[in-house]
Amino acid sequence: MNLTDTLLGEEWYWAAWAVWFLFFARSLWQAPWARLKDSEQMNVWLGMVVLLTLIWSLKAGVKPGLAFHLLGATVFTLSFGPHLAFIGLSLVTAGITLNGAAGPFAYAANALVVAGVGVGLSQALYRLQAAILPKHFFVYIFANGFFGAALTMIGVGFFVTVFLALSGAYEWEYLINEYFPYFLLLAFSEAWLSGMVITLFVIYRPDWVVTFSDSRYLDD
Repeated sequence: MNLTDTLLGEEWYWAAWAVWFLFFARSLWQAPWARLKDSEQMNVWLGMVVLLTLIWSLKAGVKPGLAFHLLGATVFTLSFGPHLAFIGLSLVTAGITLNGAAGPFAYAANALVVAGVGVGLSQALYRLQAAILPKHFFVYIFANGFFGAALTMIGVGFFVTVFLALSGAYEWEYLINEYFPYFLLLAFSEAWLSGMVITLFVIYRPDWVVTFSDSRYLDD
């Protein structure tokens, strides 16, 4: 979603700024910055920010605020945890805002809806599968990399649909019939791309994925 500065009422944007600031400050405080002292980890984190900025810039849409693009939130969250992922995706949102793809006043709303909800859902789904599913290598890949990414995309799409309807930007009937179904299609692409990236990471660079460990998913 790429909101413009005039699509919603000012009260929505100011409320979004207040909420985003609280979450961003919390992530700045609790993020494991020591991990980024390693130059390789820093390069991977910055590389994800740059790559996702390019991917988010490749969007499709026919009306203001109704844009579609891949997320990458699941890969970012599994690799670096929710706080570094939220900070990174907030930087991605800043990048697409600076290149004119979204309004600067709408920055916080865009960051909350896409980055905040995307990271939150990815982390919740990861914790759910870790609690109820067997600790197995292929379970980790398919439950998180593939199905988790798809469900995150669908969840973000539904949240955006409800948010735009509640704010009065568009009618619910139009959004649920003409906008939300595209997220179901995007979910397949998000699942395959995220699943392939996570698979490559845990096979060749498992130290890039903070939620994966050999002792938990391979030793038994």
